[in-house]
Amino acid sequence: MLALAGCASRAPGLDINTEFKAVSQDSRVLFIVLHYTVGSFPSALKTLTQGPVSSHYLVDRDPPTVYRLVDEGQRAWHAGPSAWQGLTGLNASSIGIEIVNTGFLDSAQGPYQAYPDAQIDRVVALLRDIAQRHRVRPHRIVGHSDIAPQVKQDPGPMFPWQRLHEAGLVPWPDLAAVATRQAAFELQLPDAGWFQDKLLAHGFALARSGEFDTATRRVLSAFQMKYRPNRYDGLADAQTAALLQVISAPGGLLMFDPATGERRPYAQP
Repeated sequence: MLALAGCASRAPGLDINTEFKAVSQDSRVLFIVLHYTVGSFPSALKTLTQGPVSSHYLVDRDPPTVYRLVDEGQRAWHAGPSAWQGLTGLNASSIGIEIVNTGFLDSAQGPYQAYPDAQIDRVVALLRDIAQRHRVRPHRIVGHSDIAPQVKQDPGPMFPWQRLHEAGLVPWPDLAAVATRQAAFELQLPDAGWFQDKLLAHGFALARSGEFDTATRRVLSAFQMKYRPNRYDGLADAQTAALLQVISAPGGLLMFDPATGERRPYAQP
């Protein structure tokens, strides 16, 4: 459990007995949120330490170095207006990790800057440490674009989510099942309401308009950036439908065990 900030300044004479501990408790940290900085290390460091936003960690690029900017027991201002799986205001329940990366190089449509392998190695090690200490569930390691898809794209389509899966950190769709489902969706796509229902069930905050409106296309793009990064135009297609169908089906998400090389169904609580 996180230490409460300011406990050292307890009022004189206030004795608290810590002999008993409740079994019904866990960490306040429910989520880990990944970001890119949209800038260099010096500019990101200045913004995150002297500006109105902050993050718990900043991972530099060259050399790949992890900096802690906010104690984990404190709230950092990194998530902004945010929601995932019915929970909102995720600053209060998350640890934020900013990764030095320019994001999109030319425009909001890309191309995007790649992440060096050595930098991702540091991110993986940091994620594993945080997730183990706070028992963060794998499906709650998310991107800023997951929790705020209307305004954010980070960590972007170049972020290697599948590598996090191969490190045993996050679940991933059963790709064989996706290929099987895709063939059927090639014949006929579901309507907008179906896509919205699946996106809502996955965790996104989205109004069910029954139309492929701008908000829905942005959420589709965020979903595609993560699971199908070679094309993230926000348009409904057979592969996106297959991914959504598999992810929402029992056993459709898999966890990888690096020690054994086995994949097992992930039961999302």
